[in-house]
Amino acid sequence: STSVCLINLKSVLESPLEIHYIAVEVLDVNDHSPSFPDKDKRLEISESTLPGARFQLHAAIDPDGGVNSVQQYKLSPNNNFRLEVKDRGKDGKIPILHLQSPLDRETSSNHKLLLTAIDGGKPPKTGTVEIFINVLDVNDNMPVFTKDMYSAVLNENSPIGTTVVQVNATDLDEGPNGEVWYSFGNVNSKVRELFDVDPITGEITVKGLIDYEVDDIYEVDIQASDKGALPFKTDKSVTIEIIDMNDNEPEIEVTSLSGAISEDSRPGTTVALISITDLDSGLNGKVVSFVKGDVPFTLTHSIQDNMYAVVTKSELDRENKSNYHVTIVAKDTGKPTLTSEKTISIFVSDVNDNNPEFSQNPYTFYINENNAPGASVFSLRAFDRDDGENALIMYHIQKDERDHNKVTSFLNINSDNGDIFALRSFDCETLKTFQFQVVATDSGTPSLSSNVTVNVFILDQNDNSPVILYPVSANGSAEGVEEIPRNVNPGHLVTKVRAYDPDIGYNGWLLFSLQDVSDHSLFALDQNMYSLVTKILLDREKESAYDVTIVAKDAGVPSLSSQKAISIVISDVNDNSPEFSLSPYTFYVVENNSPGVVLFSVTASDRDEGDNSRISYHIMNNRSGDKPSLLLNINSENGDIMALSKFDFEKMKTFQFQVVATDSGTPSLSSNVTVNVFILDQNDNSPVILYPVSANGSAEGVEEIPRNVNAGHLVTKVRAYDPDIGYNGWLLFSLQEVRDHSLFGLDRYTGQLRTLRSFTETDEAEHKLVILVKDNGNVSLSATATVIVKAVEPKEAFAAADVKSATLFGIQKGAIYIFSLLYWSELDKKKKKSWLPGR
Repeated sequence: STSVCLINLKSVLESPLEIHYIAVEVLDVNDHSPSFPDKDKRLEISESTLPGARFQLHAAIDPDGGVNSVQQYKLSPNNNFRLEVKDRGKDGKIPILHLQSPLDRETSSNHKLLLTAIDGGKPPKTGTVEIFINVLDVNDNMPVFTKDMYSAVLNENSPIGTTVVQVNATDLDEGPNGEVWYSFGNVNSKVRELFDVDPITGEITVKGLIDYEVDDIYEVDIQASDKGALPFKTDKSVTIEIIDMNDNEPEIEVTSLSGAISEDSRPGTTVALISITDLDSGLNGKVVSFVKGDVPFTLTHSIQDNMYAVVTKSELDRENKSNYHVTIVAKDTGKPTLTSEKTISIFVSDVNDNNPEFSQNPYTFYINENNAPGASVFSLRAFDRDDGENALIMYHIQKDERDHNKVTSFLNINSDNGDIFALRSFDCETLKTFQFQVVATDSGTPSLSSNVTVNVFILDQNDNSPVILYPVSANGSAEGVEEIPRNVNPGHLVTKVRAYDPDIGYNGWLLFSLQDVSDHSLFALDQNMYSLVTKILLDREKESAYDVTIVAKDAGVPSLSSQKAISIVISDVNDNSPEFSLSPYTFYVVENNSPGVVLFSVTASDRDEGDNSRISYHIMNNRSGDKPSLLLNINSENGDIMALSKFDFEKMKTFQFQVVATDSGTPSLSSNVTVNVFILDQNDNSPVILYPVSANGSAEGVEEIPRNVNAGHLVTKVRAYDPDIGYNGWLLFSLQEVRDHSLFGLDRYTGQLRTLRSFTETDEAEHKLVILVKDNGNVSLSATATVIVKAVEPKEAFAAADVKSATLFGIQKGAIYIFSLLYWSELDKKKKKSWLPGR
């Protein structure tokens, strides 16, 4: 056989469920020699047999496959016969004896040939059969089939005796030599088991069970033979095609099944792998499968054509149902439809799906400060509706990295019963209240937990003395210093008195008093305003400083107190001028700015305090008579400077002014600073055409040139300018309207208009050219000029005396532009020639 020998295996893996297909190919070795069914073959051939007759021989059999099977036949040398080999595909190579020259019984009544079959092994093996040929006389006509080719279509499972096809052969001979009978030719035993042939009628009928799944086509060799003394035989191949019928139910095979599935499995979890096959073909073999009934499972198709996975399609709840009988239905699409069912049992395993629950949420507890460390301060409890290990609860305090006090450093919890212990004494002044989380965790796998908020309030005791916050000394010493102006009136505020007691309630309620005062008529404490004030007019020349002690006392039992000594110093003067952050200032402003918008700011500072450091700003007018205040305005409080009108770069490119900063002291002090302002140009001016210019002021001109000028002749030069600067004032020239682009060219940078070639007779005498002048600003602006060029007949050369040079001065927007003109002699003037620019 030439087919591949395969052993198909299936391998199933679990966790996760996978199925793999393994194909093992058995490779052939050349360990068999070809052999013929018989040791010898005897043939009877009439001497009237014509050359070209063929006699099919039994093929040699070689159990080896592939190239090791029979590859060729050889016939021993002879004068009458040669060997042909017919390749029948899967049926192998068939040797056919071919008569190539007429037989003569009188010369030789029999022939002995040796047929050798050779396989394709290395080295090749051989088998032989002896062929004995008996030459018969008289019967010289062979049976002839009426058709060149026979074929039939047969349904599988056809009843025994069903007629497949009828073959018919005729013989021109008479009598027994012309009577034809039929038999199988070179066919294998399988064909003989399935079919039978009527030797008289040639009908091929069904003999055995026809199964499309076994083989879908057969080629049957039918031999027709006459009844002559030496009968002639003719072979004909009949092709029988088998039509598939829907005779196989789908087969459902459970390749893998999980013992149980957890109730918390997500939809889409694989429970089982199912193989569904149908041996039929076409629509008969196409299978539709599904899960029967209302169950939370479904079928999904896998990569393999016939593999399916039983997966969950919704969430499971073991408490609702713990066991499912899932029926898988497979239907083919043949007619009639065949159906198979397979039921599998799926068990749902329990998971820990109930969280512990606290009896309260939140908990609130009150604890006196200075408690005894190690004692139980409070307890909390939780319960779990699960059973067994899932209901066994352990407690712990949840750590919070954001809590700098680290609750776990001063609390401990009994993990079994939820009793909470303080590891140290609490201090209400350090910590008045705190909050933490307690977590209750069950012992399930995976474990579930719940947390509860615990609010703890610390109750105060009078264990802290008052703390005086203000007045406080500048250098951190125990004595504070307060300065007051000279000649202040009675009741002047010397200092505010600020104190606090970390305790609360009566323990933190404070009263103030003065101690160690040399003269109680000088100062007094206002209990309502918590301030120290003067009682009389103080004389700095008499005494420049006074020492007093302020006492703060709480209302706790027993009472606790603190005191603060302060020195009262009289007077301060304004002795520092304002200072600007820069000197000078330089600012850049884009022209066409919006009036009233802040352009820039100046800032000054004063090292004095109070009014002595409060600064106001104003702009100083220049001595030259310029008044910057007409252009600018300044915010007197913050130094913001805004423009009163738009700036025009073409009128003013830079200016300078002075800003004065004055403090509010008495007398006031001031400083000034120079501010330099540079105006930045914008592209706000279109180009201006200076030449050509017509009599009415438009940018038009007429130029006459001789018709015989050569290429490169300067016709005219367009002159223009732009008040802007930089790219905004950089001009480029281009031709916009021209009828003949081959005649004139324009230099884009200089504006020179020149001829590109000589005039021809076909050229027009007058040409109108429109020239675009465009600047290079971001949003470019442009202007156009029109030049009419007239080609005239050549004139005599100009005499030097006829040409006068003149200089024309033009003033445009404050800028002076000079250019030279050449004008014609009196004769040309009479003809009203236009002036041409000098070149």
